[in-house]
Amino acid sequence: MKLDKIDLKILAALQRDGRMTKIRLAEAVNLSPTACWERLSRLEKSGVITGYTARINTDRLARRTAVLVEIRLKSHQQSDFDRFEEAILKEPAIVSCDATGGGVDYILKIISEDIDAYQRLIDKLLRLDLGIERYFTYVITKNVKTSDLLPSIVIEGAV
Repeated sequence: MKLDKIDLKILAALQRDGRMTKIRLAEAVNLSPTACWERLSRLEKSGVITGYTARINTDRLARRTAVLVEIRLKSHQQSDFDRFEEAILKEPAIVSCDATGGGVDYILKIISEDIDAYQRLIDKLLRLDLGIERYFTYVITKNVKTSDLLPSIVIEGAV
C-alpha cells in the first residue's frame, strides 16, 4: 500500500494519542472529518493500523521479573524453526520473540512472577524438545527506555 504525507500524518498523530477523537484527528492533519475517516478506515482495512491499545505500567500492578533470553537451536532446518516458533506462540509469559541473524537464532523477552517461574518456563521448553542447543539468560535490572512508537524518521521516510 502506498502511503502519502497525509496518511503518515494520521499515523504520527495516532501514535502520539490513539484515543483522540476523529474530529481532533481531522484537525491535526488538516482534513475534513469525512476525508480523514475514509483514510483511517483504509489504513485499518489494509492492515497498516492493526489495533489500538493502552500502555500499562506493569510495576503499578505487581512487581514482575523481566528476562531477555538468547536462544540457539541445534539444527537450522525450516521445520526446526517452525516447531520452535509454534511452541513460543503458545506461551503467554513470552511477550516478545525475535528471530535474529548471526550467532543467536532468537531473542525472547519473558515477564514472569519471579526467577523461579522463569526457570520453570525454560525447563518446560527444554522438556518439549524444541531443539534448543543453548540459551543465555539476562535478568533486566532496570528499564531505561521502552517505546512502541515508530521514530519520525521511519514515518517520514515511508513516502
